[in-house]
Amino acid sequence: MEKRRDFIKKVAVASAGVMAGNSLFGMSAKSYRNIIGANERIHVAIIGLNGRGTSMASTFARQKNAEILTLCDVDTRVFAKALKAVADNRQVNVPKTEGDCRKVMQDKNIDAIYIATPDHWHTPLTIMGCQSGKHVYVEKPLSHNPHEGEMAIIAARKYNRVVQMGAQRRSAPILTEGIQRLHEGIIGRVYYAKTWYTNDRKPTVLKPGTAPEALNYDLWQGPAPRLAYQDGLIHYNWHWFWHWGTGEALNNGTHEVDIARWGLGVDYPVKVTSSGGRYAYKDDWETPDTQVVTLEYPDRKMIMWESSSANGRRIEGDERGIIFYGENGSLSTGTDAYKVFDLKGKLLKDVGPKTKEEAVQGRNTASVSLSLDSMHVADFLDAIRSNRKPNCDVEIGHKSIIGMQLSNIAWRVGRELHLDPKNGHILNDPEAQKLWKRSYEPGWEPKI
Repeated sequence: MEKRRDFIKKVAVASAGVMAGNSLFGMSAKSYRNIIGANERIHVAIIGLNGRGTSMASTFARQKNAEILTLCDVDTRVFAKALKAVADNRQVNVPKTEGDCRKVMQDKNIDAIYIATPDHWHTPLTIMGCQSGKHVYVEKPLSHNPHEGEMAIIAARKYNRVVQMGAQRRSAPILTEGIQRLHEGIIGRVYYAKTWYTNDRKPTVLKPGTAPEALNYDLWQGPAPRLAYQDGLIHYNWHWFWHWGTGEALNNGTHEVDIARWGLGVDYPVKVTSSGGRYAYKDDWETPDTQVVTLEYPDRKMIMWESSSANGRRIEGDERGIIFYGENGSLSTGTDAYKVFDLKGKLLKDVGPKTKEEAVQGRNTASVSLSLDSMHVADFLDAIRSNRKPNCDVEIGHKSIIGMQLSNIAWRVGRELHLDPKNGHILNDPEAQKLWKRSYEPGWEPKI
């Protein structure tokens, strides 16, 4: 933990760092640097450019030891903005643009890919990247369903690739310090984490339509079985439909539940419950806008996640957050601060940004702070060079999202699920087990 904290502090200042890593991928760090030279840039392709992808293109462009070779998207209307973002962030060379991710995989000049596509593409692209010899930074959630998450782990290990999930808070210095204090026993045995997310999203109504000429809708669907195009679905509202998305539970719950699992030191749950529904509006959403999830783990530990997606009333004064409860008190944490309380709620410790610059860096921009993005990207690039696992390795990412995927399955079948704590597999529920994986468009099935 101390070595990891030291590295995070270094990249917080320099957005880059080098640390000695374990020989994870079957070769020494020295032999790996013979492939990517110590002074050479790691060549990156950005896949998926609407919103998050263009923001992260800026982040990669600012890294001194990386260069974006290709910008890829199925919608040609986004290229101009993405190219400008790269140019505005110090990259001199102009990336080429590409409309087909499969051609990106064929480019042997590309060392790593960044994925910001809809959820149904995350694991198929991760597998394709690993198979083509590329390291992968994939946005959360790692997968569309639990089976895909297991496949992503197998692919990363089989092809000896670094796979980082975009849980940027894993690279936050003050948050990392807070988690270390938990593990050191600052509030005694930690047994419960309460997490939440609030927003004021508006209704979504889909209508029959015709895909714009600039959009390759067939390739946008990719692995998903074909459905007719509808106005209002692309480029964001796909989140609320099971065919492509995973709802608010994975769209935002991933962040808090990941940190809660980290703090509690747990892996797979033994029981999952999920209640809620589309309560705020009568519209076309399939996923809940109001949801309460409980994840019970071995050794008498539990995580609770509460979502109010259509009402922005804050909880505990914050739009999103985490509170850890222990036998001697509690610890609440955000990205750039943590507070410790005794059992009566008296504040004992308040740790926040040390400078005004840190405070500014911690503010929310493109869904998470730009400084966190830079640190998480720097960790990914250093993991490639140092031949080590990144802060949010593929297996960590899978363990953090599977509970929320299972909560969606529990909600869809209308009952609690009992699970194998060794791997999270569903026990004695054939109906729920059918949702463990999905069907694919013929010819698009991911294979390892």
